[in-house]
Amino acid sequence: MLTGDLVRPHLDMRGGELQIDTLDGNSNHWRNTAAELIALFQQQVGQTQATWQRALEIYEGNRTDYNVIRGLAKVLSDAATFVTIPTPVAPAALRAHLFVHGPVFANATLLQPQTRDIILKEAAAEYGLSNQAAEGMLYADRPAAYQLTHAGPLWTPETLIARYNLELARAALYWADQMQVHIYSGFKDFWKYIKFFKLMFWATPLPDGGYCVTLDGPISPFVKATTRYGRQLAAFLPALFLCDRWQMRASVRPPQSDQRLTYQLNYMTGLVTHFKRSGEFDSRLEADFAADFEAKFGKHKPDKDAGKWTLTREDEVILLGDTVMIPDFALTNQADGRRALVELVGYWHPDYLARKVAKVRAANRRDLILLVYEGVNLSAEKLKDTPSEVLYFANKPVLKDVMAAVEKVAI
Repeated sequence: MLTGDLVRPHLDMRGGELQIDTLDGNSNHWRNTAAELIALFQQQVGQTQATWQRALEIYEGNRTDYNVIRGLAKVLSDAATFVTIPTPVAPAALRAHLFVHGPVFANATLLQPQTRDIILKEAAAEYGLSNQAAEGMLYADRPAAYQLTHAGPLWTPETLIARYNLELARAALYWADQMQVHIYSGFKDFWKYIKFFKLMFWATPLPDGGYCVTLDGPISPFVKATTRYGRQLAAFLPALFLCDRWQMRASVRPPQSDQRLTYQLNYMTGLVTHFKRSGEFDSRLEADFAADFEAKFGKHKPDKDAGKWTLTREDEVILLGDTVMIPDFALTNQADGRRALVELVGYWHPDYLARKVAKVRAANRRDLILLVYEGVNLSAEKLKDTPSEVLYFANKPVLKDVMAAVEKVAI
């Protein structure tokens, strides 16, 4: 992620709004710069991070757009792999052996008759090393000595500029005290990344079918580890781009401003996410259930009930305080709008089952149907205090029984 000094020159503050000056991906100037940096970076494979930094300084020369160059280079470095070079002696142990002598100099003095070369030579001999090898490994555990082993993705000028613009946009959230998001799709990925980045939130339904989710920012009075949390909130931003329709509004106070500003983005932005969208189904069991439903009750089937009920995937969120439950499927009656929710339980890990039962109990939904595989350790006794309908199955859910339950509980 970009550091504050690489972001501040791109902050545009006016009229109480914060905007980010991003790069024009169609500019020949920036496309050529990106292409040159990609080629230069790929030439550094096998070299140290210090060598890469020296090459970058030479490339910058007298250019006045060095801030952008360093930002693009930071994106390249962050996505690459730098590793410590293996050494026969731990650098820290070698330093401890040398530093015990106190300060030494290149030339001998009356008070310091031993020179740096003499002490280094003695230490090298004790460890069975040459002077050159000892010199080289003295700081081999420091980032500057890390070796570039993999240059990362197969960057193109377009993808590098797009990622740089994303990094600028997300870095603005370093200085947020609150972020509010309206989302209308992609619920599972949205909450998956909230959980992954350990963000604090509270959510309420919106009248038009979405959810309003408010997240504390790093300068919120409720946040203690502000720097770490700020990075987590900024890192979360690309998850929004996995949703088809959304809008974000954050309250931010950058270092250059003495007042809070509004920072807004929505699904019409040209920013591109590098996060991966979840697959359509989490398991073969879910995929088979959807396929069986389509085969029996799809809109183009001759069955008299075909098209009466439609099956949708994870389109409703049940809010449970500091967590959520997103049932696998929802069935909606096209004639009267009644709905029922369906959750498949086919995974038997004890922790998973305990969390699942706790959420079902907290949800307290009479329109929720649990389809439970008989092979899991989840007896009816464990679910007796939940209002949800429970159906057990041996190999796969029986659609006739499922639809009977849907008719019974749908509201």
